[in-house]
Amino acid sequence: MPLFHSQNRTRSPESERLYARYELLHTLVDFAAAILFLVGSVLFFWKSLETAAIWLFVLGSLCFCAKPTIRLVREIQLYRMGKFEKLALGETET
Repeated sequence: MPLFHSQNRTRSPESERLYARYELLHTLVDFAAAILFLVGSVLFFWKSLETAAIWLFVLGSLCFCAKPTIRLVREIQLYRMGKFEKLALGETET
């Protein structure tokens, strides 16, 4: 099955666990980005904390960059799991 196919995540109990772990990680990174941006925004009210606010925005941006990376790594792992299952069953690729 191709990457990002919904059936990849429910192919086996192992793939369901892998999918759930990556979804949890994705959600945690999402919350981290939101909190970093919120705190950074509040810090901009004080001139003396402007540098800290900028750094929080940079860290929040890195979190937003990590999100698609997490999804891609997850999908590659699910895809490979399917390939190994086919190999174990002796199926040939078409």
